Formats: sequence, C-alpha cells, structure tokens
Amino acid sequence: MTKTMQRVKVALYTMCLVCDGDKVLLVNRPNKLGFPGWIGPGGKVDFPESLTEGAIREVWEETGLVVRDLVYKGLDEFVDPEEDFRYMVFNYVANSFEGELLQEPPEGELKWIPISEAMNYPMQPWFKRRFPLFFEEGTFEIFGVYDQKEKVTHREYVKKL
Repeated sequence: MTKTMQRVKVALYTMCLVCDGDKVLLVNRPNKLGFPGWIGPGGKVDFPESLTEGAIREVWEETGLVVRDLVYKGLDEFVDPEEDFRYMVFNYVANSFEGELLQEPPEGELKWIPISEAMNYPMQPWFKRRFPLFFEEGTFEIFGVYDQKEKVTHREYVKKL
C-alpha cells in the first residue's frame, strides 16, 4: 500500500429513494440540520455494516419504513486531493417496504410526492442533478474533483453506465 493510500480518508454514505407506485418518499430537511430542502433518506455507513445494511438502517431511522429488494442505481463521489479525502454516496431505489411512517421524523417532514412533480420542490443542486438518474435505466456515476476550502468544483462528469 502506498503512503498516499494510507493517508486518504474515505467517507461512505448511502441514499435510498423509497417508491410507492408513481410516488417517492422525500424528507424536507430544515436549515438547522444542513442540506435544507427535499432530499432522499440516507446517511453514513457505520463500520462494519455493508452498504445495503447502511441504506436499510438509514431509511428505517429516518422514516420508520423497512425497505427490501434494494436496486443499486449508482455512485456519486467527489475527491479533494488537497485534503486526501474521498466522499462516496451509494444510491439505491426500493419499491418494496413495510411499516408506518414516523409521526415525528428526526430529519424533517416526510411526504409522498409524485415523481413527476418532485423536481418542482426546493432541493439542493447536487440532489436535483442526481434525482432523475434514480428513475432511468441502468446505473450512473457522478465524479467530481472539489476543493472543500474554496468550495469550488474543478472538474465533474456524469456517466450513464
């Protein structure tokens, strides 16, 4: 293992859009929690759980639903070479679930939104870019080189795989 590989910090996250027919479950995050606006459930993968275990747990913690039969949709990642940092979000869709929505969800208001109307809701730019890719055939890869200090993207691409 090279010295560069030894010092690179990696953060693993998941996002899982829960669908019920033509509707998707989104969370309206308040400003105080960061990333305000409508977003899919998700969060950090705890060691040593698998990526899908992390996605299932995050959906349950944020919504009260237990999802099954997750479909992997793609990877959204950025690297910051100056900070030796790689941030990776593994994205899923679940069309099968059980349970009841939480009455007081910890991350914000929950709402079933028609997929065809969701892009009209206020969303973070990075989520708005990613959202349609969940509903297209195949998988996607979003990759960016980002300077966290300057908050500048130096290079970015979106690929359909």
